[in-house]
Amino acid sequence: MGLSAQQTRQGTNYNRLAIVSLALAALAVIGTAVASVAVLAVFAVGAGHASLSQIKARGERGRGLALTALVIGYGVAALALVSTIYFAAVFAVHQ
Repeated sequence: MGLSAQQTRQGTNYNRLAIVSLALAALAVIGTAVASVAVLAVFAVGAGHASLSQIKARGERGRGLALTALVIGYGVAALALVSTIYFAAVFAVHQ
Protein backbone atom coordinates (compact mmCIF):
# COMPACT_ATOMS: atom_id res chain seq x y z
CA MET A 1 0.00 0.00 0.00
CA GLY A 2 1.40 3.38 -0.98
CA LEU A 3 1.13 6.69 0.79
CA SER A 4 -1.41 9.22 -0.36
CA ALA A 5 -0.28 12.54 -1.81
CA GLN A 6 -1.33 14.36 1.36
CA GLN A 7 0.63 11.98 3.60
CA THR A 8 3.83 12.37 1.60
CA ARG A 9 3.43 16.14 1.35
CA GLN A 10 2.65 16.40 5.06
CA GLY A 11 5.88 14.66 6.02
CA THR A 12 8.00 17.10 4.02
CA ASN A 13 6.60 20.35 5.43
CA TYR A 14 8.39 22.11 8.25
CA ASN A 15 6.27 23.25 11.15
CA ARG A 16 6.10 27.04 10.98
CA LEU A 17 5.89 27.43 14.73
CA ALA A 18 9.16 25.51 15.10
CA ILE A 19 10.83 28.04 12.81
CA VAL A 20 9.29 30.92 14.76
CA SER A 21 10.43 29.43 18.07
CA LEU A 22 13.99 29.14 16.79
CA ALA A 23 13.90 32.75 15.58
CA LEU A 24 12.60 33.87 18.99
CA ALA A 25 15.37 31.92 20.70
CA ALA A 26 17.96 33.64 18.50
CA LEU A 27 16.42 37.02 19.30
CA ALA A 28 16.50 36.15 23.00
CA VAL A 29 20.24 35.44 22.78
CA ILE A 30 20.85 38.69 20.92
CA GLY A 31 18.60 40.65 23.28
CA THR A 32 20.36 39.20 26.32
CA ALA A 33 23.81 39.95 24.92
CA VAL A 34 23.01 43.48 23.75
CA ALA A 35 20.49 44.85 26.22
CA SER A 36 20.28 42.24 29.01
CA VAL A 37 16.67 41.54 28.06
CA ALA A 38 15.85 37.83 28.20
CA VAL A 39 12.06 38.04 28.10
CA LEU A 40 11.88 36.58 24.59
CA ALA A 41 13.19 33.30 25.99
CA VAL A 42 9.78 32.74 27.57
CA PHE A 43 8.08 33.04 24.20
CA ALA A 44 10.68 30.81 22.53
CA VAL A 45 10.06 28.08 25.11
CA GLY A 46 6.29 28.36 24.79
CA ALA A 47 6.41 28.25 21.00
CA GLY A 48 8.87 25.35 21.12
CA HIS A 49 6.59 23.22 23.26
CA ALA A 50 3.54 24.08 21.15
CA SER A 51 5.39 23.25 17.94
CA LEU A 52 6.52 19.87 19.31
CA SER A 53 2.89 19.08 20.00
CA GLN A 54 1.85 20.14 16.50
CA ILE A 55 4.70 18.20 14.89
CA LYS A 56 3.65 15.02 16.67
CA ALA A 57 -0.03 15.47 15.80
CA ARG A 58 0.49 16.48 12.16
CA GLY A 59 3.54 14.42 11.27
CA GLU A 60 5.49 17.48 10.17
CA ARG A 61 9.23 18.08 10.16
CA GLY A 62 11.06 20.52 12.42
CA ARG A 63 11.46 18.57 15.65
CA GLY A 64 15.17 19.41 15.73
CA LEU A 65 14.42 23.11 15.27
CA ALA A 66 11.91 23.04 18.12
CA LEU A 67 14.28 21.16 20.42
CA THR A 68 17.10 23.58 19.61
CA ALA A 69 14.82 26.51 20.42
CA LEU A 70 13.87 24.87 23.73
CA VAL A 71 17.50 24.30 24.71
CA ILE A 72 18.46 27.87 23.84
CA GLY A 73 15.34 29.33 25.46
CA TYR A 74 15.78 27.42 28.71
CA GLY A 75 19.50 28.25 28.68
CA VAL A 76 18.86 31.98 28.32
CA ALA A 77 16.17 31.82 31.00
CA ALA A 78 18.51 29.99 33.38
CA LEU A 79 21.27 32.50 32.71
CA ALA A 80 18.88 35.37 33.40
CA LEU A 81 17.73 33.76 36.65
CA VAL A 82 21.26 33.11 37.88
CA SER A 83 22.41 36.63 37.03
CA THR A 84 19.35 38.13 38.75
CA ILE A 85 20.03 36.16 41.92
CA TYR A 86 23.73 37.08 41.78
CA PHE A 87 23.09 40.81 41.37
CA ALA A 88 20.41 40.77 44.06
CA ALA A 89 22.87 39.16 46.47
CA VAL A 90 25.65 41.61 45.57
CA PHE A 91 23.42 44.66 46.01
CA ALA A 92 21.99 43.31 49.28
CA VAL A 93 25.50 43.03 50.74
CA HIS A 94 26.45 46.59 49.74
CA GLN A 95 23.50 48.27 51.44
